Amino acid sequence: MQFDQLKRREFITLIGGAVTWPLAAHAQVVKVWRIGYLAESQRQVDETFRQSLRRLGYIEGTNLAMIYRWAAGGSFEPLADDLVAQNVDLIVAVASPATRAVKERTTQIPIVMIDVGDPVAYGFVPSLAHPGGNITGMSMQLSEIGVKGIQSGYVQAG
Repeated sequence: MQFDQLKRREFITLIGGAVTWPLAAHAQVVKVWRIGYLAESQRQVDETFRQSLRRLGYIEGTNLAMIYRWAAGGSFEPLADDLVAQNVDLIVAVASPATRAVKERTTQIPIVMIDVGDPVAYGFVPSLAHPGGNITGMSMQLSEIGVKGIQSGYVQAG
């Protein structure tokens, strides 16, 4: 009698554990962020970008997938089409031609522009104060910001 009770307990424990396996597996699912990266070619600062992501906890192969597209003297448009078709979570666009290509193809995917000229003059954003839309990032152009810096004495010549 005692032996039967022991087997019953083992059976119930086994079944109970089997029911919780899918729940435990589900709890361990990690979101993998997919970042599209569109540029003319690879640059040394690309590694700095990856290292910064790692420091923030985004590890390629774990919770991050980088999808690189290099124009290499060719057209940015088909590469931008490819990234948008893959429905990445974010697109990093390096330089004005790459930014223009992705801006013309999506209003839904967030775009981070890097090393662009004047984003207002190029029509990427309506204003620096209120960029709106799905584009943010950095400009290398000393337009409004540069003039204000010189006026306030923060930027010094010579």
